[in-house]
Amino acid sequence: MAGIIKRAVTWWHGQTLGTQLMTWRKGVRVGEDELGNVYYQSKDGKKRWVIFSGEAEASRVNAEWHGWLHHTWDEPPSKAPLSHKDWEKPHEMNLTGTAAAYVPAGSLRRAQPADRSDYEAWSPE
Repeated sequence: MAGIIKRAVTWWHGQTLGTQLMTWRKGVRVGEDELGNVYYQSKDGKKRWVIFSGEAEASRVNAEWHGWLHHTWDEPPSKAPLSHKDWEKPHEMNLTGTAAAYVPAGSLRRAQPADRSDYEAWSPE
């Protein structure tokens, strides 16, 4: 019972009960990305949405699917994949707030902060 109530009011770990009902009634599965996110559109093609696998974090949607979700192009990447240039880097989700986030050399978050020779603390006269 608690699981049903939790799904009815939370959205950050998958879909809510309302989203699941709408997807079941009016959604057409369009494709899935490499992270397991599943993309849907309404039967008339006017609405598009994503059901995240895991945490609902917008940076987990790559550029191809982002363009399709925002009606930049009509065909989803599952039907018409974009051609990639050899200089393009692969998509990487936002790592801020995670253990893998970037930490500069002088940051206190580092286990061994580097000595800062370029900084001199100010002291009033």
